[in-house]
Amino acid sequence: MNAIETIDLTKRYGQRLAVDQLNLTVNKGEVFGFLGPNGAGKTTTIAMLLGLVKPTHGRAIVLGYDVQREPMLALRRVGAMIEAPAFYPYLSGADNLRVLARAGGIALERVPQVLKMVELSDRARDKVATYSQGMKQRLAIAAALLPDPELIMLDEPTNGLDPAGTVEIRNLIRELAAGGRTILLCSHLLHEVEQLCQRVAIMKEGKLIATGEVATLLRRGQSVRVRVAGDPGPAVSILTTLPWVGSVTVQGDAILIDTSTERTAEINTLLIKAGIVVAEIGAGMNSLEEFFLTVTKAEP
Repeated sequence: MNAIETIDLTKRYGQRLAVDQLNLTVNKGEVFGFLGPNGAGKTTTIAMLLGLVKPTHGRAIVLGYDVQREPMLALRRVGAMIEAPAFYPYLSGADNLRVLARAGGIALERVPQVLKMVELSDRARDKVATYSQGMKQRLAIAAALLPDPELIMLDEPTNGLDPAGTVEIRNLIRELAAGGRTILLCSHLLHEVEQLCQRVAIMKEGKLIATGEVATLLRRGQSVRVRVAGDPGPAVSILTTLPWVGSVTVQGDAILIDTSTERTAEINTLLIKAGIVVAEIGAGMNSLEEFFLTVTKAEP
């Protein structure tokens, strides 16, 4: 059984098609990255998965249950942190969680457990008004953990955090994943997704345009990486004239060439004949950010 499955999931607002026949599968126990530019349909999709928005067409199946037909069964083991965390500032962190636990019919004994999981036990009695942004983010994740969820949906969990806070949340996500939970992660920090996620899906204008394992997607962007001795300028000048080279980019001390790896030997020979010393040459791998920008770029 999959943690999430959508079948032709569609949402239309008047003439605007926010989500267009989305077919998506998230495996149990994986950290899955859900990406797309602003307005791509990610938030609408999550809202449909949580039963907050009714689909125009199609189905959303969560933990084996249809969200529209059996919402209580589908969502009883789901936790979510959507957009900016909101708490009563005049209540303590623990009291905020107690309010949520009572509203959800969750045993109050769960509150100290989740505070410990997010390392807020020592600040549990302090008012939320005194919390840093990172602490509020951790408290929001604690709230998502109250039902002891099998599936956690996190929307921009490191938004607005400083580097130290970002690392804390990233490590917490790793710990949650290590415990066997499934995590759907929305983040605009693509290097973060690349570090945390096994698979990703990328949406654009309501449509799913790419999905798969991160390593497999990055191999789609076939490229050759070259390091030369001295100034890379002469090598770049030669490479940019070749008809089978898409682009040439200097990255630090390396040159990234947008072409098939089958051209590696030919590139090496051309540079050597030009008197350029090749220090290193081999297959290059794009970052997830580079791949994302490539597949989501506007059509000319």
